[in-house]
Amino acid sequence: MDTRLKYPNIIKSVLQNHADYRNNLPDGYTSQVLFDDERGQYLVLDIGWSGDKYLHSTPIHLSLIDDKIWIQYDDTEEGIATDLLKAGVPKEDIVLGFRHPKVRKYTSFAVISDNK
Repeated sequence: MDTRLKYPNIIKSVLQNHADYRNNLPDGYTSQVLFDDERGQYLVLDIGWSGDKYLHSTPIHLSLIDDKIWIQYDDTEEGIATDLLKAGVPKEDIVLGFRHPKVRKYTSFAVISDNK
């Protein structure tokens, strides 16, 4: 399977579903997706005002590096890895980038020693 062609579409679908869900929350914030296929960067951005409180945060950040999907940041309840698995991405192609490289070998996901 050529993951370079398939994984961007899976990532975009998964992140769009999260943004759509977040846009239905009654918190007043707007969720947007940001896709950079050339650099392999994919984000969900929450932005806006809720009363007097301003929010600008990135609850999900994924990178596509060397045919692996790196979860750089995940602030979801279920975990974005669960959604990627349901979409057909095997565990060995998912790197928990937010975990220290020494800890990754104790997860059931891909073990990459250097931090990207």
